[in-house]
Amino acid sequence: MAQAGVVLDKDQFNCSICLDVLKDPVTIPCGHSYCSSCIESYWDQDDYLGVFACPQCRQTFNPRPVLARNTMLTDVVEKFKKTGLHDDTPPPPNHSFAEADDVECDVCAGRKSRAVKWCLVCLASYCDLHVQPHYESAAFKKHKLVSASKRLQEAICPRHDRLLELYCRTDERCACYLCLADEHKGHDTVLAAAEMQQRQRQLCDMKQSSQLRIQQREKEAPELRQAIFSLSRSARAAAEESDAVFTELIQSIELKRFEVRELIMAQEKTAVSQAEQLLDKIQKEITELKKNEAELDRLCHTEDHIQFLQSSQSVLASPILSALPPVTVDPNLNFGPVMKAVSDFKGLLQEVCQGGFVSIYERMRDVVIVGPPVPTVHINAPQSADTGSAAQMVAPAVPPLCGLDQSPVNPLNPFLNPGPALPTFAFSPFGSKLSTGSRQRHLQRRAHPRRK
Repeated sequence: MAQAGVVLDKDQFNCSICLDVLKDPVTIPCGHSYCSSCIESYWDQDDYLGVFACPQCRQTFNPRPVLARNTMLTDVVEKFKKTGLHDDTPPPPNHSFAEADDVECDVCAGRKSRAVKWCLVCLASYCDLHVQPHYESAAFKKHKLVSASKRLQEAICPRHDRLLELYCRTDERCACYLCLADEHKGHDTVLAAAEMQQRQRQLCDMKQSSQLRIQQREKEAPELRQAIFSLSRSARAAAEESDAVFTELIQSIELKRFEVRELIMAQEKTAVSQAEQLLDKIQKEITELKKNEAELDRLCHTEDHIQFLQSSQSVLASPILSALPPVTVDPNLNFGPVMKAVSDFKGLLQEVCQGGFVSIYERMRDVVIVGPPVPTVHINAPQSADTGSAAQMVAPAVPPLCGLDQSPVNPLNPFLNPGPALPTFAFSPFGSKLSTGSRQRHLQRRAHPRRK
């Protein structure tokens, strides 16, 4: 690799989880590579969620990807270790001269060197060369040296150019000894070191209280995750069961639709068949009457007395007509009463669906994980007894879970952030939303006439 002119860095072959050189590298579907044991342990923590994410790009996978050893990357890493190119790092830059972010030495002439120490008595910065008198000369033995920093300039009083060694509790600001004579005269002042010790004790108490809250939250977090997992599993089961129930209802409605259609067709067939039979009977009687009429007309024109007398005996008796059943002769005859009954059934079904959806919606809002928010508790750090009016530090209140507060909860989803009050609505008979004004009208049950 060195002969090809390629410069490789050790960080290019590091696992982003353990921050060490890849061991038994594997590549996940998004293209990033990790140690086999590292990514397996990382995904084992999210096994209960069923969703697995890449630690770098956060791309999610479901189901859990099957990991395979990246043989090519394994060979490259092995050759990289053998060549030792990862140890060939460039030499560190020369930091003897001050750069843009460094503190300059106050003694150097010309180009300033980088300061390493700052004297609290001399109020000056020194490089490695000019700080030596503070170590070697007895005149500087009592001077206190600290690491050089640009923030140390803030420790100088802007009015008197003296070191800020005091703290005024009245004005809650630092001061020098000369400030006690004018600006902070008669104020409650203490040494800055003493104030720092007191506040450090208060911060330690706050840290212990924070650790207790962290332990409590760490105990509540798995329980909340388990509740989320259980509710999600129950929601999926309820959705599948509701789908099955509504599928049965749809099949039942389809069956009733088919039965009504068959009833209409059967009634049509029966009525038409009866009418056709009666029509056939009437046609036969008409034929018989016409035949008898023709015979009478022939006899009326016969001149032979003997033939007339002999033939008239058979036609003197007129044919007997059968009694006809009542016939409805109405060109507007239709299935209007049947459609009225179907319309009544539709209205009754809409009322039942409306009441059912309202009942489902009311019960749906009772299924929650996070209950109403509780008032936050402010924990006050104990005040030290050696000060008369030390500033009391109050621990920040822990924000409520899931961003809940005293504002009204979203009526459609209690886990969403609270927003402005939304208008109430109702479901239509078949699931669509209705406005507030139409809700009252749909909630009033209409009186449908019952067919006897």
